[in-house]
Amino acid sequence: MMQLVYQSVVYLLAPIACLVLLWRGLRDRSYWQDLPERFGFGSSTTEPAIWVHAVSVGEVQAAVALVQSLRRRYPGVPLVLTTVTPTGKARARAAFGDTVDVRYLPYDLPGSVRRFFDRVRPRVTVILETELWPNLFRTCGRRGVPLVLASARISPRSVGRYRLLASLFRETLSHGIVIAAQGEDDAERFRAIGANPAKTHVVGNIKFDFELPVDILDRGAARRVACAATDRFLWVAGSTHEGEEDAAIDAQRSLEAAGIPNLLVLAPRHPQRFAAVASSLEARGVRHARRSAGVAVSADTQVLLLDSLGELVEWYAAADVAFVGGSLVPVGGHNLLEPAALAVPSLTGPHVFNAEEIARSLVSEGAAQMVQDASGLSAALLRLAQDPEERHRRGALGQALVARNRGTLQRLEALIEPLIGPARTPSANR
Repeated sequence: MMQLVYQSVVYLLAPIACLVLLWRGLRDRSYWQDLPERFGFGSSTTEPAIWVHAVSVGEVQAAVALVQSLRRRYPGVPLVLTTVTPTGKARARAAFGDTVDVRYLPYDLPGSVRRFFDRVRPRVTVILETELWPNLFRTCGRRGVPLVLASARISPRSVGRYRLLASLFRETLSHGIVIAAQGEDDAERFRAIGANPAKTHVVGNIKFDFELPVDILDRGAARRVACAATDRFLWVAGSTHEGEEDAAIDAQRSLEAAGIPNLLVLAPRHPQRFAAVASSLEARGVRHARRSAGVAVSADTQVLLLDSLGELVEWYAAADVAFVGGSLVPVGGHNLLEPAALAVPSLTGPHVFNAEEIARSLVSEGAAQMVQDASGLSAALLRLAQDPEERHRRGALGQALVARNRGTLQRLEALIEPLIGPARTPSANR
């Protein structure tokens, strides 16, 4: 009965999802690109592929080290990476170029999933974080495709919803899915919804194992020089959402009012909002430059609008402090680990449920500070701007925490490799 209800719901929702994509495409044409892939169409791989799924930008970034490792170990095996969002797809293509087959995840319709599996023929499926797609999971079970949930997590408030979804693929969950949980609490929640205890492991969070470019500090220093900020307090508001840009601008003005010369590097999360944020800066009379325009930043520029992709980590490397967005509004927060790894103290709002454990660890360690609202952001920035020693202390604590938590990739590989088979070399394929 539940299976029938679910299939009816997904068939009803599919046209709505298409309409949403078409509507979003009016503002951002990337939503209209490769639409057939969402229904399982696309080219066939030359042989059965390794399939990694990363829902959006944050998960794609977390997947980089894993994908690179798999490509080194299995150079002759096609690797398909799926994502859901255009920004995630763009990030994947920027990271891997033509070496990885990047596609959209098909909708969880029986026909779409079947077409995708027929074309990709997965040898193993690795899904980062926790996305439960009943038809996809049941197809893995029916076709004997090993399925690994990597860096898997379930929040306490999600257990009921996941238990309901898991009932649709109970047999696959109890026999064929390997759970690589972030923590013991997550592992126990998976067991509670029916996961096989023998296949449920605690491996940690792969997001700690990202690799920074070896010259990232030099790039950051060059950014400071290029934007006339060697003697100014430079701070980044990264991955911001609607409402957070205004809070950041208010904080920038509060610093100026306190006599602290500063430059705010403002990086909205979604490219389709770049123009709207630029218009807001103009309307508020903020002296700003757009990164995409290539205009030099002068000493009196108040805000540099980072309306480009793939550069945020370089600006974190240039920063004295980072505010990580999606957290003053109920989005769930974004990546706090990049500034931490760069020894940059960070600020976050209270809405961090997308990476609650990471946020909690950084805050309890003293590396990050949680602020409740725009006024709290201004006050915290003012304190840090006036106290370089405190910035250094927090930055060092964050960098040490990231270093201590690395190693998840190796533990995850130990679970994945037996499912793929022995590593292959180019000579073995000839």
